[in-house]
Amino acid sequence: MAEVKLAAETRTEFGKGAARRIRRASKVPAVVYGHGAEPMHITLPGHELQLALRTPNVLLSLELEGKTQLAIPKAVQRDAIKGFLDHVDLLLVRSGEKVNVEVYVHTEGDLAPGAYLLEHVLSTLTVEAEATHIPESVTVSIEGLEAGASILAKDIPLPKGTTLVIDEDAVVLQVLAAQAEEAPAETEAETTEA
Repeated sequence: MAEVKLAAETRTEFGKGAARRIRRASKVPAVVYGHGAEPMHITLPGHELQLALRTPNVLLSLELEGKTQLAIPKAVQRDAIKGFLDHVDLLLVRSGEKVNVEVYVHTEGDLAPGAYLLEHVLSTLTVEAEATHIPESVTVSIEGLEAGASILAKDIPLPKGTTLVIDEDAVVLQVLAAQAEEAPAETEAETTEA
C-alpha cells in the first residue's frame, strides 16, 4: 500500500467564503478526526491530494506543525461538474490499528462459452485490515463459470491479515443466461402487402 506525504496547514477561517479562498489558492479544506481528539481543520495541497486519491484507500502521512500523523480518507466531496475536490474528511489511524474499509472486486478469466452475462451484485467488499496494510482491491477468477453460478463473499481470496466485515454468504457475483429478444410478430397487413 502506498503512503503519500502531504504538507498540511492549520486553518482558522470557516464558511463558504473562506473555503472559496482556499480553493482559489489551489488548496483543499479538510477535517481530520479520530482517536477521541478534537477535529482539526486543515488545508492540503490540491494537486498532490487529487493525485493521492486516485489510489483506493490511500494512506496519507500528514506533516502538520512538526508532527507526522497517518490518516485515511473517509469522505471526499467533489464539484459535480468540474470534478475538483471541494472538501475531504480524514480519519486518523495508527500503525497496527485495524480499520474497516471498502475494497473493489476485480474479476479475471472468461466465462464458459455461450451467451452469459456477469452481474456484479456488489462492486466492493467491506473488510477489516491493518491501517498500514489496506489492500487496494481483491481479485476473483470467473474462469469457466456457467449460468446459475454465483460467487459468495467467503469465496473471494483475501490478503493475509484481512477479514470480511460483511455477511460471508452475501452474493458478490452471479452468472446469468443472456436472453435473446423475440422478433416482433408480423401483422396480417404486412404479410398481404408482401
